[in-house]
Amino acid sequence: MRIALISDTHMPRGTRAVPPACVEAMEVADLIVHAGDLSAVSVLDWLSSLGPPVRAVHGNVDSPDVVSRLPETDMVVADGLTLALIHDAGPAKGRHERMRRRFPEADAAIFGHSHQPLHENAEGFQIFNPGSPTERRRAPQRSFGIAETGTGVLEFRHVWID
Repeated sequence: MRIALISDTHMPRGTRAVPPACVEAMEVADLIVHAGDLSAVSVLDWLSSLGPPVRAVHGNVDSPDVVSRLPETDMVVADGLTLALIHDAGPAKGRHERMRRRFPEADAAIFGHSHQPLHENAEGFQIFNPGSPTERRRAPQRSFGIAETGTGVLEFRHVWID
């Protein structure tokens, strides 16, 4: 199973758009996961129109319509592996351990908020921030993520957007 992972799209705003490479990856994925800060319901509707099922959580800048449609946290089971979804995983110090305690049944936690791509794997639990495909902020590049389950474990990778 291939999962496209995005976060912090913050749309619509100006001429901001999800880059074609990210759209293409989402269209061929088995599942699209958005870790919050979509901003408007139109983004959720657009993601749903791409074809694969969509799972998402709301973030701190989402409109009231988005917040009413999406949970703060979610759990997704993919090929028997469990992904926890949350927008804000809190401060960097102690994040891995904090997410492990909050989601003890999960194999990984997917989060956003900081726009900082991150992947940590320790003691059989992973945390992954795909970054943002639309707004890099302090990150070196815009990015999104791909997770694959074919080996019986979650394999994450970042896709960098020039």
